[in-house]
Amino acid sequence: MRYAVVPAILRPAPLAGRSGCERIHFGGAGDGAAGRARRPRGRGGYRGRVHPVAREWFGRRTSVAADWPEEVLVARKGATTVSVVLPALDEELTVGGIVAALVDLRDRTGLVDEIVVIDSGSADRTGEVAAGAGAEVYHRDEILPAHGSRPGKGEVLWKSLAVTRGEVVVYVDADLTSFDRHYVTGLLGPLLTDDSVAMVKAFYDRPLLDLAAAGGGRVTELMARPLLNALYPTLAGVVQPLAGEYAARRELLESLPFAAGYGVEPGLLLDTVAARGLDAVAQVDLGHRTHGHQDTAALGRMAAEILHTVLARVDPARTRWATLTQFHRDHGVIAPHDHTVAWPERPPMSTIPDYAARTPRLCG
Repeated sequence: MRYAVVPAILRPAPLAGRSGCERIHFGGAGDGAAGRARRPRGRGGYRGRVHPVAREWFGRRTSVAADWPEEVLVARKGATTVSVVLPALDEELTVGGIVAALVDLRDRTGLVDEIVVIDSGSADRTGEVAAGAGAEVYHRDEILPAHGSRPGKGEVLWKSLAVTRGEVVVYVDADLTSFDRHYVTGLLGPLLTDDSVAMVKAFYDRPLLDLAAAGGGRVTELMARPLLNALYPTLAGVVQPLAGEYAARRELLESLPFAAGYGVEPGLLLDTVAARGLDAVAQVDLGHRTHGHQDTAALGRMAAEILHTVLARVDPARTRWATLTQFHRDHGVIAPHDHTVAWPERPPMSTIPDYAARTPRLCG
């Protein structure tokens, strides 16, 4: 199945009343005379030199959550099994509500077979709340203990493969305050209806301080997007390259390395395109996303992790300094603080003997 961005005038009302697809225009659908007539003179349309591959991919592989109603997905799911994974660190205030919504989706539709929370070392009641809401909960350190544990989001996503068994894995951040079932159904749509799609990325508006942001978050717009556009211009059509909500086929995920920190998302995206081609990736507009925000120093460390991951794919042989130095005022004196922002990547899970000997996959 191929799908394209439908002109806003023809699209049914999207979920949450908003759709980034209707505001982003790379050409394709609606790009003829009629489309130009609908756009305000001098303002509408794309006026730059977007890479033609990015333009064409955007038109083919972009959809909205409302395009994938539950009843259609239930009919198409068949024997395919689905695991939803929430990486979590100190998220007791939000994780329970997300898990409860997933349990409801599972019980009503059967679209979800497994709900798993991976605790990355929380100091609060994250694990207890998640288990009480109906999730299977694992601590990062108890999964593949012979391989040790490393800090960062990529570590728990990698380890989640060892304790889940679904043929499709959906990742959802545990700090969302805007979660709804369409976050999962939207991501499942392309995977359950098109065998050529191996990964689906979410995108959404991300309001900050009551200001709507139709693009990505701060790290996306200030670092990740300029970096990827400069080095990988065919990926210019990916609205949210750092989105924490995405889904992929297990056979793809278990064949890829995982960066240890926040570089995991761009790393998986780049490696998927390198291994399967750009058309193996699709993206779905989920409307909007709200969650807790980090301070500027934390965003700097996140950006550094992403930079290391991308540069490792541009020039794997080059050695990069693994420490980021930031400065803080301590008792009136400016002092440097060093942070490790690069760790060895985890190898493809399919190469781990303990993984090969795991419990067989879920049966649909």
